[in-house]
Order: sequence, then structure tokens, then C-alpha cells
Amino acid sequence: MPSRLHGIAAPSDPVVSPDGTKIAYVVTTIDVEGDRYVRDIWLMADGEHRRFTTGGSDASPQWSPDGRRLAFVRKVDDHPQLAVIEVDGGEAEVVTSFPLGVAGRPAWSPDGSRIAVVGVDWTDEWADLDDEERARRPRRITRRDYRADGIGWTHDRRRHVYVIDLGGETEPRRVTDGEANELAPIWSPDGAAISFLTDLSDRPGYQPGADIVTAPAEGGTARPVAPRGSWHALAYDADGVLHAIGNPGLDFPELPGLWRLEEEPRPVVADAGRGLFSLSGGPDRFGFDGGRAYVPFVDSGRVAIAAVDPTGEIELVVDERAIVTGFDRRAGTTAYTLSSMEHPARLVVERADRTETRDEFGDRRPDVIPPQHFEVDGLDVWVYLPPGDEKVPLLLNIHGGPAAQYGWGYFDEFQVYAAAGYGVVATNPRGSGGRDRDFLRAVMGEGWGTVDVEDIDTAVAAALERFPRLDPQRMGVMGGSYGGFLTAWLIAHQDRWKAAIVERALLSWPSFGGTSDIGGWFAQSYLGDPELEWDRSPLRLASQVRTPTLIIHSENDFRCPIEQAEQYFDALLRNGVEAEFVRFPGEGHELTRSGKPRHREERFDIVLDWLERKLKTAN
Repeated sequence: MPSRLHGIAAPSDPVVSPDGTKIAYVVTTIDVEGDRYVRDIWLMADGEHRRFTTGGSDASPQWSPDGRRLAFVRKVDDHPQLAVIEVDGGEAEVVTSFPLGVAGRPAWSPDGSRIAVVGVDWTDEWADLDDEERARRPRRITRRDYRADGIGWTHDRRRHVYVIDLGGETEPRRVTDGEANELAPIWSPDGAAISFLTDLSDRPGYQPGADIVTAPAEGGTARPVAPRGSWHALAYDADGVLHAIGNPGLDFPELPGLWRLEEEPRPVVADAGRGLFSLSGGPDRFGFDGGRAYVPFVDSGRVAIAAVDPTGEIELVVDERAIVTGFDRRAGTTAYTLSSMEHPARLVVERADRTETRDEFGDRRPDVIPPQHFEVDGLDVWVYLPPGDEKVPLLLNIHGGPAAQYGWGYFDEFQVYAAAGYGVVATNPRGSGGRDRDFLRAVMGEGWGTVDVEDIDTAVAAALERFPRLDPQRMGVMGGSYGGFLTAWLIAHQDRWKAAIVERALLSWPSFGGTSDIGGWFAQSYLGDPELEWDRSPLRLASQVRTPTLIIHSENDFRCPIEQAEQYFDALLRNGVEAEFVRFPGEGHELTRSGKPRHREERFDIVLDWLERKLKTAN
């Protein structure tokens, strides 16, 4: 079988050298035969691009302040560790050996003598055991946040900020005491303090968001610098003032703003009408250059980059119908990676006198079927039609979140389905990101499963009217996570769907609350009423389903645990519904995006086989 993924490569995580002359970035290539992702760091200098590392598992490059070295993360014995390499030549030196590796990006001190990282250690109870005993031993759980999707067990390990002295001490020095997990450290411009995100809640796992703290770089007590909130990223300006993207307070979901953290948070931009951070594919950090903050700007299916001056005025500096996936700016040089309909992956470098673009990275460039876009009742709708003039089945796709968004980037799933002969319809109903606060929060409470259904129906009706090739007698619906919920909800209320695929779905709110890694707060945030939870559970309505349904779930999914699928599959079979259940071993919630390449290929085969049998040949 020809691979749909093999050889496809994409750039990410561009970082500009301190003098603005060089760009380091990561290229990730999918190796289906080896069932792995190959990641190497590349350098761009004087218009030339060259592979700089060949470790095959290198990521998160960061320039030293003098521009002579790169710190990055390299996988060693299955765990990522901190490595440092001279830019002018030489071998990389791995400088940490944490039992469970490092997490996130390294951060250089302003003088270049030290690096802050998040090191992952076993807790005392588990530290001296071998792997066999760790697998055998019963687990005594005392906290709600004892496991996390994509990570696994968390109760047996802790993430702490450490400082590595590159010229003296050989052992990493832990910055703080305590049992809270920490992430995303950054240095103050004077090198005296390190700020990072953590969880100071007395009931961890039962509140959304994070706490922001600052600790002396030499070690000591960390002090909170902002109320707990939906904080996503931190950065210092040139004056040494800490800023954060997110919002103070525990309301979720909210549009992320930009805040100046002094005696108390002060909004630079509290509500831009759009979010300044993407939860579904976009830069995961921001920074300052020339007195302005450069932040993501999420708008109607795209992720742009905005420059924000100290007064809060916003200027879009990267403004394309595309998804910016990585961004950096220093010394007047801007580098960003993005995905668009025309180019699945691009690296763009903008200087005062020229702009340079590269869009060839792997062995092959995937074919692209461009969508047709329209708006109806304030909704963005994209329709992907296969070549030809014949009628084709309509395949509605529903995204997760619900605060994610479909948009203007390359999406492998839509390309595969359209190439196989389906007319793919995608939209961003109320509850999605990319619009204003009212739109984002419209699905809260009674809006869940009502206003979103109204918008889906509007988008489908408009697509059928505009594109006569879409066959209203052969319509299928599929979605993952929240999209899986809405798929199951639709087929319980509508008989017009000839086939459905319910993937990694939220199907029973009551059991989700006790088994999901975010179950301690997610239902309360969106529904706010325990009685409403069962009312809005597709499991309750399984007896109303008549649509043949394929259920796909991963066995290590801790976001929407597999018990959701198990209950739903049983309920469908009990009620005589034609149903199949596919379980992927060893995968989590992100199977379709970052799962093993062979599993991703096999999933495509399973989906297309089901659609061929139940939708393409339906009467």
C-alpha cells in the first residue's frame, strides 16, 4: 500500500540568532516504515539552509545570548535530555541525565553561563525501583491529577525547574522546594530571577488554569505574581516587566489577552475581539522586540501574528490566510513557519531589505486539493471536492475542543478523504475559537448540544445548496473528542446520516468527570449543572440511533478515557445498531496528529473502508 504520510516533512520552532543573521529551526519527517518521526535541527545563514544536527530526535533549539551555541533537547535512551553544541562546529554535548528527561524548552540565562530546564524525577517512593518493580507495584493515589493524556502516570514523578551551570557545577541545581509541578521557565533580564507556571491549588485537578510564580535564580522561595488563571505563556520585556498571555480568574473558556504583571495584573489587551493564543495549532510562546510584544492572533480559521505596543494598539504583522505554527523575532528579523492551503509547510524569513521563503523539506510534497470557502450566518464553511463532475457523498467533519477551529492550514485528513472521492464539509460552529467571546461561550450550559447543532445544520444546508455535486442521499458525519460527542448527538436526533464515525469521544458526562484527566473541572466549566450532564450525554440517547456507527478509540486516552467508547458500543449493540469498535493500543488522545505513523496509516485504512462500505455505496 502506498504510504500517505511517508516522506512528508514540516518545519517548526524557528528561532532567530541574537544578531538577527541566522535562523535555527526543526524539520520533522514522517518515517512510516521505521514507525517514527525524524527530527533534526537546520540552520539558515546567508540564504543557505543546511542540516545542523543528525540525532534524529532533536528539538527545541535556543540560541545562547552571544549567538555562539545552541541548546536543544535530544532523546537519549528514550528520554529527552538537554544538549549544547557550538554553532561553528563540533559535537553536541548532552549535559543532563534526569531519570525521566526534561520537559519543554531550555532557557539561557542572560549572561550565557547557565540554562534553566524542567527536569522530571521519580518521587522518593519510586526513585530506587527497577522497571519491573515499578510495573508490579500497586499505586497509592492521593491526588486527583494522578495521570495526564500524552504523559501517562504523573503521581509517581515531579517536574521541577533546575539550573545547569555550564562552566562549574556538574549537578543540576533545583530552584524551588515543594511538590508542585512546574513548567515553562524564563529568566528575568538581569538574571536574578526565574519565572514559570505551576499549580499551587490545595485541590490539584479540580480547578482549570495555572499559577505564575517567580523564584530567585540562586534558589529559594517562589512567590506568586498573579492570581490563578488561564495562563499559557510568559515573557519579559526589555524593562524587566513580566507579561503573560491568558487571563486571571477561573472562568473557562475565555479569550486569552495580554497582561502586564506588576503589583497586580494590568491588561495591555484584555479583549481584542479575538484570542491572542491558539489552543489548536499555533505558536506556544511570545516575545518582545523593539518595545512591542509579538503574539499569536486567532481569527476565523487562521492564526496570524500581531505586534502589540505598550498602549495596547494591535498591528497584524503576519496576516495571511494560513496557520502560523511557529514564530520568532529578534534584531528586526522575523522568522515564522506556517501551513496554508497552497503550501502544506513553509519557512519565511523577513528582513528589512528582503523576504526569503522555503517550502520544500521532505522527500515529497503532498498533493493538495484546495477547498472552496464561503460564509453563511456568520459561519466559515470549507468544502473540499474531489476532481470530476459526478455526485459525491457528503462527509461532514466536526473538530474537537470545542474551542478549537478548522481553518486555512493544510489538513491531511481532509486531503485523504477528498482524494478518496468524498465531498468534505467543515465549519466552525458556535463554541469554536477564532471569533469573539460570546461566540466562544455560546455552548455553555443549555447551549451545549443546541446552538452548535443549529450551526451544523445551517452549514450543511448551505453546502448542499451551493454545491450540487454533494449528494444529500449519501451523507456521513465524523468527529473526534468534542467532535465525537457532536457526531453521536447528531445521529441520536437525526436519521439522515448514512454512516457515522465517533472517535475519541466524550459520550457520558458523569463517568467522564471521574475518569478524564480534566474531568475534575471541565464539565463544571461548560455545563455547570450535574443534572444537565446526563441530559447532554449521547450515551443516554443511544436507543434512538439508527445510523451505522464506527467507534475509534485509543486505549491510553486519558482525556476521553476508553470507557466512554466501551459504554457507547455496548449500548448501540444492545439496541440493534450496526456498530464496529476499533481500539488502538499504546496511543493517547492525539493519535491522529502525533500517534505512531503506522497507526495513523492504519486508521486511514479503517476509516476509508467503513465509508466505502456504508456511505459510498449507500442507496
